[in-house]
Amino acid sequence: MDWVAVLTEVRIWVVGALTLLAAVSTSGHAILHKRDTRSAVAWVGLIWFAPVVGSILYVMFGINRIRRTATALRVQAPRLSGGFAQLATADTVLDVLPARDAHLVSLGRLVDQVTRRPLTTGNALSLLVDGDAAYGAMLEAIAGARETIALATYIFDDDAAGREFLDALRAAHVRGVQVRVLLDAVGARYSWPPADRYLRQHGVPVARFLPTHAPWRAPFLNLRNHRKILVVDGTTGFTGGMNIRVGHVLSRDPRRPVRDIHFRIEGPVVRHLMEVFAEDWAFTTRELLAGPKWFPALQPAGSAVARGISDGPDEDFEQLYWAVDGAISTAARRVLLATPYFLPDQSLIRALIVTAMRGVQVRILLPAANNLPVVAWAAQAQLWQLVKRRVEVRQSPGVFDHSKLMVVDDAWTLVGSANIDPRSLRLNFEFNVEAYDPAFGAHMAQWFEERWATATPVTGAWLDHRPLWMQLRDGVARLASPFL
Repeated sequence: MDWVAVLTEVRIWVVGALTLLAAVSTSGHAILHKRDTRSAVAWVGLIWFAPVVGSILYVMFGINRIRRTATALRVQAPRLSGGFAQLATADTVLDVLPARDAHLVSLGRLVDQVTRRPLTTGNALSLLVDGDAAYGAMLEAIAGARETIALATYIFDDDAAGREFLDALRAAHVRGVQVRVLLDAVGARYSWPPADRYLRQHGVPVARFLPTHAPWRAPFLNLRNHRKILVVDGTTGFTGGMNIRVGHVLSRDPRRPVRDIHFRIEGPVVRHLMEVFAEDWAFTTRELLAGPKWFPALQPAGSAVARGISDGPDEDFEQLYWAVDGAISTAARRVLLATPYFLPDQSLIRALIVTAMRGVQVRILLPAANNLPVVAWAAQAQLWQLVKRRVEVRQSPGVFDHSKLMVVDDAWTLVGSANIDPRSLRLNFEFNVEAYDPAFGAHMAQWFEERWATATPVTGAWLDHRPLWMQLRDGVARLASPFL
């Protein structure tokens, strides 16, 4: 008997059986646990058409291993309190809206059902355009801090702009302010040396969200903390889509300029910013931030009814998705949407089309130049469905525009860190603020229209007459959208 041949055949059968077992188990897991059908189909296809490799990639990148429960991680900070009616109901929205916008009350009721934070009254939101305005306001707030500073960001570069923040945080720490800085572990690697090295050298408490240097933590490459939150003394907040890097300061003529918008926020809703930061900080460091220094009583600062909406692949799953979908469906006059990355699923595409076809003006503003070409190609492959059914799409010229904004009927506004893509709406940890305020809504609609006026229309004819190779490129990129 040829024992070598027998052993070889046995090994072949064992390898084949193990390969089959891996494919069946991983594809079964994808079928049972992937909520998005496109994502499930894509992963199952990869697993079976790329044996072993597909299973390994799914184990590494396809499984959500985040298990954060609200009871274990949510900071037991005092709830909103004070000598005025800070808490609001959906019906309270009627107090700040004209009669023609009364239909937006139903949107408030919807978001009440999908998020755990209440509407609050007495808030003020201010637009800060590019790092030229935003960084100055943020640094001024840090310089004036008396008790606490909480800063969370995705990218924090140790460059000319980042060093101003590093020095300001160090100075605040030296004068006795309690400072906490949370950086995303992947975003922290965008510059060298990383910003947290400087902070640690000067004794400033800093942590990285979900470190990924160890091979077994590779699955967390997709589950990033994309939030941008700064809260000073628990009373003044900043949020939006802006990272900390010199590219946002256009007046300095940076090598890679990026346009963006950020927002200064005052009033009771600032507590929502602080709560989200405290939860992420507790998850990362196990330190609980509580007490009046972090959560002081907040006084009214304006007329906006607002709410923070946290989103992530945990107990906050798809909260922003429901809010965006509900806002589109509620619109009576117009929907204005600006986003740098636009990869909506078919449900959102259908919602946009249906809204446009019932006579509502739907406008989508995308950047003509994109820092992620594959994402831009995938987006272009879907635009024909929209532009051929009354949805208006334009591309803003010039440098890459990272701005994120949604305005409905010039009265409801959504601002924050989330893009309209699977990564933001299903994989990353994001934070946005919804605001019911006709004055602020009109101001943001004006900002949108100014950008819209200089943008280039995307038409069905333009999409159809592009070279075949370009259409194929975009189509192939679209197939990868569940992974982007």
